[in-house]
Amino acid sequence: MVGLVRTDEHAAQVAATGAQPWRGDLYDGATLTAGMQGCDAVANLATKVPVGRAALRPGSLKAIDRIRLFGSRVVAEAAQRAGVGRMVQQSLSFIYAEQDDDWIDEHSPVDVTRATEPVVVAEDNVRAFAAAGGESVSLRFGLITGDDPNTAFLFRRAAAGRSIGLGEELSWMHVIHPDDVGTAVVHALTAPGGIYNVGSEPVQRRDYVDTIALAAGRKAGHFLPPWLLRLGAEKLEILTRSQRVSSQLFSDRTGWHPSHPKLTPDWFDELVRA
Repeated sequence: MVGLVRTDEHAAQVAATGAQPWRGDLYDGATLTAGMQGCDAVANLATKVPVGRAALRPGSLKAIDRIRLFGSRVVAEAAQRAGVGRMVQQSLSFIYAEQDDDWIDEHSPVDVTRATEPVVVAEDNVRAFAAAGGESVSLRFGLITGDDPNTAFLFRRAAAGRSIGLGEELSWMHVIHPDDVGTAVVHALTAPGGIYNVGSEPVQRRDYVDTIALAAGRKAGHFLPPWLLRLGAEKLEILTRSQRVSSQLFSDRTGWHPSHPKLTPDWFDELVRA
């Protein structure tokens, strides 16, 4: 097993897992191709999500958009040159159109905006890999919720009694615990090619906000005012869509089940201890 790294710190982390660190860059196709030699599969989970207020700044999505628009293509082309048989691409369920209370599966319509287009392009890049003879799996993850930087930001705000909720209180969210991201990728290594939703049970936004607030020592959480959503435009709009997403297809085809099937306060135990 090989892990792409750019720093000594990350090299040590990869080595500690028993994998081989490989120095390189997501946009350096030659180095990627060399590192992929002998690999049966490549999992591209590269991302750079802006956290908190930084997400509202002009150009805040530039880095992550570049990763999805161009980095995913470089990785796919490198994998093809290296003779890798399978690609697993990180994707997001945010791209689905709002469906109110209706269930969303992999055949539901997507709503492509400037904020979601890079995610769709990344999926297209791995489809091109499959069209060239490989096999590709795109995992449309829900919002990562646990001890990640974004949740930590919301947790601190909730602990201070500040607003953290976006959108309509009774609308639906698709979430996933960080631990379940890793197990899903492992199952994707043997899954039939295609696109899959991956997450826990859908949760209504009021319950999501209150669960974080409860873990942070508050009785209830608060929602941000609508004017702030207008300020964030398309960046925040994708975080307010009502998406009652089903992950049943991935479970049926791979046997994967989340170890954290329903959002509860214990998802935030690491943040509480910190």
